[in-house]
Amino acid sequence: MPRMILVVALLSLLAPGSGWAQDVTVTPDVVYGHKYGMALTFDVFEPANANGAGVLNVVSGGWRSAWRPHDVSQARYQALLDAGFTVFAVRHGSSPKYVLPEIVPDVRRAVRYIRLNARRLGVDPERLGVWGGSAGGHLSLMLGLGADRGDPSAEDAVLRSGNRVAAVVAYYPPVDLRPLARGITTENANTRFPALNFDPSEASSISPIVHVSGDDPPTLLIHGDADGLVPVSNSHDMYAALQERGVESKVIIIPGAGHGFRGADAELAMTALVDWFGIHLGARTSN
Repeated sequence: MPRMILVVALLSLLAPGSGWAQDVTVTPDVVYGHKYGMALTFDVFEPANANGAGVLNVVSGGWRSAWRPHDVSQARYQALLDAGFTVFAVRHGSSPKYVLPEIVPDVRRAVRYIRLNARRLGVDPERLGVWGGSAGGHLSLMLGLGADRGDPSAEDAVLRSGNRVAAVVAYYPPVDLRPLARGITTENANTRFPALNFDPSEASSISPIVHVSGDDPPTLLIHGDADGLVPVSNSHDMYAALQERGVESKVIIIPGAGHGFRGADAELAMTALVDWFGIHLGARTSN
């Protein structure tokens, strides 16, 4: 498996005092499955001070999942890496080729694969968190709230592995897909988000708010109250459902923030995210 290290030559492009870790090993394009002959992949970012906990970032915007240059991804993950977390940048079968009921099994498979191969990947299978924003937040909630122990009768060893995670962070997630689903043959098919063009009868199965139960992992929701794409009511409703069922949970509403955090809003969200995973994955980062 090819491995590369992003070292000082790359760091020299950054301003002094940026806080970047100087030793991050990147393992690109780990194949966790195949879909109609195409590889499903993730990248692994392992810091030199790895603490044994892992965070899966679901790379998804509008349920489109695209490859990013490793330096771009590392910049996004740096606060987690500095805290010792190994980060997995998980890509799924992407819209517009695939619709949501075809996408959710991909991210579940990624968790199964990582749990099955945890020792080789340098993480504890019981100390995995998942995080994403918008569509990635929706998929992260589906992972947290829809876990199972695997299928013991499956021929594929990956499918025999469970897909439970220990903590979830979701930025501005859509939580109820039932009002949004479109049939692919209808005249009102969604052209902006083709992943929503699925049989409406399947919407409940992929709506996180439908799947809340008392054994769900600790879940942090972060949303801006000026979000014009995914209304902040989504996080309020999700938090209320989690609280009703006794799930450890928290919601942070950022005043004036829209869809996609920038500047101080992004820093606030990332600080809360790292702290949440630090507490719930056994690597506490604050008092």
